[in-house]
Amino acid sequence: MEQYILALDQGTTSSRAILFNKKGQIQSVAQKEFRQIFPKSGWVEHDPEAIWETTLSTCKTALDGTGDVAAIGITNQRETVVVWDKSTGKPIYNAIVWQDRRTSETCAALKEAGHEAEITARTGLLLDPYFSATKIAWILDNVEGARTRAEAGELLAGTIDSFLIWRLTGGKVHATDATNAARTLLYNIHDGRWDPEICDLLGVPAAMLPQVLDCAADFGTPDILGAPIPVLGVAGDQQAATIGQAC
Repeated sequence: MEQYILALDQGTTSSRAILFNKKGQIQSVAQKEFRQIFPKSGWVEHDPEAIWETTLSTCKTALDGTGDVAAIGITNQRETVVVWDKSTGKPIYNAIVWQDRRTSETCAALKEAGHEAEITARTGLLLDPYFSATKIAWILDNVEGARTRAEAGELLAGTIDSFLIWRLTGGKVHATDATNAARTLLYNIHDGRWDPEICDLLGVPAAMLPQVLDCAADFGTPDILGAPIPVLGVAGDQQAATIGQAC
């Protein structure tokens, strides 16, 4: 029996699932768009439940009864973040998308205070609202009770890959890969870990953040697609074909 690989491409405007055979040839594709939310000028949000529903739906459509799937690979829009309840898995606010500029003043104040050089030295990134950290802090500071709950260990945060892995594994795995972690403004690229000093400076409790694994690693085994299929590859980009073939 021929084996297949399922690639999940969770993008900014749609979710897509692609089924590959072992030769890297596409066997089936399913894609669904979801709504873009613009609450204010410069603000961009997504409904995390819409991301989850379109991802799950396209997976099932692409599989369509295919029996022998060796692995799942996930590629996702980078820098977009979700904060969710650790017990229920429910988001406490919409996902704040990578294009969002609501934390521009926060970043400007941190630059004015002289923090950018050290942050750049540790993370390799500029101090900019494009990246995930100040988005997470904004949610904690603007959703009632969120910061207290986060500090009590009741909330989790992550980029879209982490949210999907959490949902796919029924809350058993809170993980990301290095390519996503390195775009959060919180990951020390020299030490290969979340940077505690930057987390404190930017107001993100490190306990909320996922375990960081290599791109090719075991991210858990979902059992909601008709059979247990391990997630063995994650990358923060839009190259579903690449990750599908790499797995």
